[in-house]
Amino acid sequence: MINGALMETKELGKTKEKIPALGMGTWKIGSNESEGIEALKTGIDIGMRFIDTAEMYGTEEMVGKTIEGMDDMFIATKVSPNHFRYDDVIKSCNRSLEKLKVKQIDLYQLHWPNSSIPITETMKAMEKLVDLGKIRYIGVSNFSTKEMKDAQNALKHEEIVSNQVEYSVLVRYVEKEILKFCQDNKITVIAYSPFGSGKLYGQRSNSMYDLLRNVGSKYQKTPSQVALNWLMSKDRVMAIPKAANIAHMKENIGALGWKLEDADMNKINDFLSDERPMVWSLNPLVKRTSSFWARLMEYKEMGRNMRGKTK
Repeated sequence: MINGALMETKELGKTKEKIPALGMGTWKIGSNESEGIEALKTGIDIGMRFIDTAEMYGTEEMVGKTIEGMDDMFIATKVSPNHFRYDDVIKSCNRSLEKLKVKQIDLYQLHWPNSSIPITETMKAMEKLVDLGKIRYIGVSNFSTKEMKDAQNALKHEEIVSNQVEYSVLVRYVEKEILKFCQDNKITVIAYSPFGSGKLYGQRSNSMYDLLRNVGSKYQKTPSQVALNWLMSKDRVMAIPKAANIAHMKENIGALGWKLEDADMNKINDFLSDERPMVWSLNPLVKRTSSFWARLMEYKEMGRNMRGKTK
């Protein structure tokens, strides 16, 4: 159970576990480790005790240094799709446990679907990790509705508790099918890139930014705080914004402790964006051919190994 007097919580899947509705993402915050650690500690101090990372991010060790000696944390990480074979899943989890300096991972997620490896094999390993006490809950990331169903059907005694997807005021493709499926089946949606991968700020005069600024003036809140509050107001949705420094973290915290009125929610709901999620900037066929991502990770890993041998 996460304690935090200022923190709003939401139930994770059907688990009855309450975790912060506003967590902390760690993608691309490792360039300045000391600054990243201080930003994370700032969030933790006020109750943002949910941190999301991944073996692909290269930030697990930084998270481990941040949370060392701390109790009552909820830590989520992800296994890369090139590690979806049974033995590879187990090995990846063990590496993540070591880097995070924890005995158990709270939420272990499949980072991308990988059609080149049977989901039954991957899920068998995930359930084994639960049985061994190395992970508590199983989640997925970037999975379609069909992929979620296939993943759940591959499990014998556990349930999918979450799907981490790109979701923001600008990127709303999940509302067409994934969001309703998750809400109907009590699967938590963890929204990453809640500011549209920075596109919300790329053009300060864009109509969405203007709308958020106008709505925020009523509550004395910034566009970022309105965007986060809008997400967290959705049933079964929590957000994990990245904050690489203390100033950004403090701004994110300002999304808590207040509620958008229905009229203002509707103004944002009714805004139709043409933005596509980051992964769709590639050829859609490439994105849906999930093995592409596994192959990409394999090549990167091979490159790292080769560099290591030449040193």
